[in-house]
Amino acid sequence: MSRTIGIIAGNGVYPETFIAAARRHAPGARLVIAAFDNETKPELGGQADVIAWFRVGQLGKLIRFFRQEGALEAVMVGQIAPRNLFDLRPDWRTLMLLARLPERNAETLFGGIAGELAKDGITLLPATTFLEDQLPGPGHVCGPAFTKRQLADAAFGFRIAKATSTLDIGQTVVVRHGTVLAVEAFEGTNACIRRGGELGRGKEVLLVKVSKPRQDFRFDVPVIGQHTLETCAAAGVAGIAIEAGKTLMLEQAAITRLCELHKIGIHAL
Repeated sequence: MSRTIGIIAGNGVYPETFIAAARRHAPGARLVIAAFDNETKPELGGQADVIAWFRVGQLGKLIRFFRQEGALEAVMVGQIAPRNLFDLRPDWRTLMLLARLPERNAETLFGGIAGELAKDGITLLPATTFLEDQLPGPGHVCGPAFTKRQLADAAFGFRIAKATSTLDIGQTVVVRHGTVLAVEAFEGTNACIRRGGELGRGKEVLLVKVSKPRQDFRFDVPVIGQHTLETCAAAGVAGIAIEAGKTLMLEQAAITRLCELHKIGIHAL
């Protein structure tokens, strides 16, 4: 029997990047997509073997779809906008899951979904599956090399971001010369970048993005993409520090081009 992989597809370029990598690394595998209204790109249907559409919160229907298609593995790729997570119209299975959660945040919610999939014999794969070549190793990645001042700020921001991520506040900070300008919270990375850039007035501002100390890479992977670079350029951010081996760099060619164009360096710690 052929391998069938269920794809829980959110927004952005992550789903299509995963599909392309899966076609290269697992030729012959069937790819069946669970797509979400107002989130998933409609054109993904042309890249999959099967696609079905759901509302956020229809967990029971999603699992039945995967079972009917013979998907014993699944992967979560792409974000769901926070506003949709707080505007759920849950089915019975989702309601039962929510009732069991002592805390309701992304980690507990997606961890609960992984548990529900497992009950039906569906293994949730790491979201980095087939994408290992897009996890930069330590050192200079692209764009201008970091100065000594930037390397010092990167190490400082790394410590701060690790601390805030431990408290489940956010995994991104914006710093300048040993000062924290902005910390990511519910508003998301791009809003944090814009706020930090405004406070730093576009002068030697650095973005730092890390993983949580106990990051579950099945559903929560730090990612930078073309939109991240465009936001940094508009905000006057001069460099991006990421965690080596734990940050996905999607759209690598576009990122490299934008780094050279806007003189933004990327360094992995």
